[in-house]
Amino acid sequence: MWLSIGMSAFLQVDTDGGITNQQQAEKDEMALAFLPALARMAVCGGTHGNELSGVYVVQEMERQRKEKGADTWPIPITTLLSNPQAVKECRRYIDTDMNRCFNRATLSSPIADSSAYEVRCAQELNNLLGPKGSTDATDMICDLHNTTSNMGLTLIHYTSNDWVTLHICKYLQTKITKVPVRVLVLDFPISDAYNLESVSKHGFTIEVGPQPHGVVRADIYIVMKEAVDLTIDWIHKFNSGMVFEGGDVEAFKFIKSVDYPRDPETRSLTAAIHPQLQDKDFCLLKRGDPLFFTFSGETVKYEEDETLHPFFINEAAYYEKASCVKDDPGLVIEAGKEGRDAAPAVLWPLRLDRACTN
Repeated sequence: MWLSIGMSAFLQVDTDGGITNQQQAEKDEMALAFLPALARMAVCGGTHGNELSGVYVVQEMERQRKEKGADTWPIPITTLLSNPQAVKECRRYIDTDMNRCFNRATLSSPIADSSAYEVRCAQELNNLLGPKGSTDATDMICDLHNTTSNMGLTLIHYTSNDWVTLHICKYLQTKITKVPVRVLVLDFPISDAYNLESVSKHGFTIEVGPQPHGVVRADIYIVMKEAVDLTIDWIHKFNSGMVFEGGDVEAFKFIKSVDYPRDPETRSLTAAIHPQLQDKDFCLLKRGDPLFFTFSGETVKYEEDETLHPFFINEAAYYEKASCVKDDPGLVIEAGKEGRDAAPAVLWPLRLDRACTN
């Protein structure tokens, strides 16, 4: 589903330390959203240890800090390799997928000798950058990922009413021209949100592809680094009092996952992505379009009436998830519905409120 997210108000900081009656009237007239400054940001790479663009972006930022000092960026930024052992071994994970470990149930589970390495790391990161859902949580986390799918730059987050995150997404869409920039809203309750960025007050995953796992491509690295730099630039402008006008942001909403055709007994694949669908992430998929190509030479077509925009098409990391039925079905396609008739989320104009403190 893609949503047109209407931004009907301005976003800006209140630089006067308080709002007078006249200012309040002006604020009401303009439908202006006032939010506090973003005081702390974290940039995390290596949540999946074989997705190397984020690893090298973090290492480059650490090099810049060492060379230029604490004032390298206009806001305090924590840089982290989230899953250091997996990065060292260039593996997606050691014991379990870390990017499924940040829901509240996992973060609050007791740690035992048998606890997965990634669960331990997730709880440590929550203590450092959170706690999740608290007023002490880091303002913004950018978690850096790669995909083998042809998704360009995709910004993934959990809600369609986080004005800060959506304004940043809009800013990146207007500034980055090398690749398509798309916004994906998962729309899960924050307690169920399982990705690292959900620990922060705002935040999103930066997903860039296509790139094979265990490989770093310069063009993909450049796009990711630009997205991080522009996010820092937006935060600096917002904290400095710039007003961000409303408007529209196109966003896709997660609908469902689709697995490969499999042998019912062995669970082995009986088909691959059809050549006409391969690399067509976010393109329209409608009834009758080729979906899979069986190893015996037959075309399996999409037979549902609901039109979709598939993404994460043929993502290499999802082959292993076939045994997971409820939360992580064997993902060959994650699909978003085309939803022009859906009720649009409203993104208000934004301004910093310096009277608010974190």
